[in-house]
Amino acid sequence: MSESATVTVTRSITAAAGVFAPGHLGELTQYLPFELVDDVLSETKTVQRRLRDLPSRVGVYFVLALMLFPRLGYARVWRKLTAGLVGLELPSPSEKALRDLRRRLGPAPFKALFEVVAGPLGQPHTPGVCYRGMRTVAFDGCNSLKVPDTERNRSWLGRIRYRMGFAGYPTIRMMALIETGTRAILGAILGSAAGTWTAPVRSSWYAARRPADHRC
Repeated sequence: MSESATVTVTRSITAAAGVFAPGHLGELTQYLPFELVDDVLSETKTVQRRLRDLPSRVGVYFVLALMLFPRLGYARVWRKLTAGLVGLELPSPSEKALRDLRRRLGPAPFKALFEVVAGPLGQPHTPGVCYRGMRTVAFDGCNSLKVPDTERNRSWLGRIRYRMGFAGYPTIRMMALIETGTRAILGAILGSAAGTWTAPVRSSWYAARRPADHRC
């Protein structure tokens, strides 16, 4: 075969119809299907009251996409979210509209979604997962999650003091309980970076306690 030969590869994408079409994450949607997101929205009472160009389900996938592309602005993340939907009539929302969508959802559906999908992945035969019939776990945390420098954030997060002065932005401390061997997140707690690590360690442990998950 000639080195200059080319081949065209096509693939099909399954998306929801109408204004719900942007609500997907490509291959990751199989782990967070539409039905699961709709159930979480219904449970947290965050389903849109009237059908909009940007329904709540689309908002959930958009916020998740923000986590996949943390260095991009809202408009560029939206373009990535809809890049595979060429030919469909899709809205072109402004950054303000996307920001309002995120605020309309609030944190409740994402907290509920995390509680559904977080959990162990390892099987008894998975290397590094079990010891004498018990599941092994580890704690991990960081203080580097920056949030906007607003009065509301400073009121509960405080300010971090370094040797040369205060940090420019408030930061959130995240403590996670991890399954060894698979690195699956079993539970996580977000809070102020001030103080010791003892309280978030205890909180993340209790947040992830599911008796059935402890044994292999």
